[in-house]
Amino acid sequence: MIREARPTDLDALIDVENRSFEGDRLSRRNLGRLLKRGNSTVLVDEEGGRIRGYSLVLFRSGTSLCRLYSLAVDPDFRGLGVGAKLLEAAEADALENECVIMRLEVRADNLGAISLYKKRGYRQFGSVPDYYHDHSEALRFERNLVPHLRPDLVRVPFYRQTLAFSCGPAALMMAMKAIDPGLEVDRKLELRIWRESTTIFMTSGHGGCGPFGLALSAHRRGYDVDVYVNDASVLFIDSVRDPHKKEVIRLVHEDQMEEIAGSGIEVHHGVLNIDEIRRKFSRGSIPIVLISSYRIYHEKTPHWVVITGSDDRYVYVHDSFVDTKAGRTDLDSINLPILIKDFESMSRYGRAGQKAVLIISPGARDGRG
Repeated sequence: MIREARPTDLDALIDVENRSFEGDRLSRRNLGRLLKRGNSTVLVDEEGGRIRGYSLVLFRSGTSLCRLYSLAVDPDFRGLGVGAKLLEAAEADALENECVIMRLEVRADNLGAISLYKKRGYRQFGSVPDYYHDHSEALRFERNLVPHLRPDLVRVPFYRQTLAFSCGPAALMMAMKAIDPGLEVDRKLELRIWRESTTIFMTSGHGGCGPFGLALSAHRRGYDVDVYVNDASVLFIDSVRDPHKKEVIRLVHEDQMEEIAGSGIEVHHGVLNIDEIRRKFSRGSIPIVLISSYRIYHEKTPHWVVITGSDDRYVYVHDSFVDTKAGRTDLDSINLPILIKDFESMSRYGRAGQKAVLIISPGARDGRG
């Protein structure tokens, strides 16, 4: 019988964990916490009152992506198909939770697990050297749980932001590198773009980056940029209470607009809907979009993501923020599937519902503009 785990199963789960893995084990505290979390599911295979194995899946709030965090089978019951049944049940549970992509990481030397995943239709899409405590390599696999949903994902390379406030530069760097694979992206470029694009102040701490500053950064590097905003007001200023800080943000905005006026950058006042974004994407441009991070991180802060593809139901994005404190890896931020209706809801910021989209295209620097 496969069922959802209960808190009273903790002792048995820890026993399976310790008997299954020599290192990189989940602690009793962590496993107990995950049993109680609303964004995870632990399933167990039980026979005759004994738990033979378990699966642990983590869900990403605001997206249709999930991660198989652990799959363990007691050594006494291996070779009986327990792992395959748990994996199948985990996938069915994921679909019930409106997830369409399952991802996982597995040791490169765990040939049995790799064989199981390949039989279930998982494909390898990356690797991470020195991932485990013993410095072993991890392989990254994913499976589309709904076969007819096959997004045509552009090969946008992923870049993880290194500062809490540098999502804008990271998104822009990914877009630029998708157009120019030879572009070197590193922390030095990330910081340089942030210095060029920052609003100086934000709700608290360092300022984020607005669409006009990011547009100017891309333009200076030879890319064509179109800016779409739903009104001409100063972005982010309503979230700052201090009059002095408001004045600084306003001055930065005025300075950027003066430079844009003489740059040739097109600024459009209106809403760019998802169908129009798709058309531009299909022509080789890369969109980066301002969203509210509340639906994903439950924080009322502006956040930039880069679109990597779409299909009839989903928009796929790279999110440069990787919440390592929550145990996440790059795997949780690459090509995130988001229902179109949810993406449209989150693609606005603040009480005024400010919207901003940048369309980054090849410029004269490539001989194609």
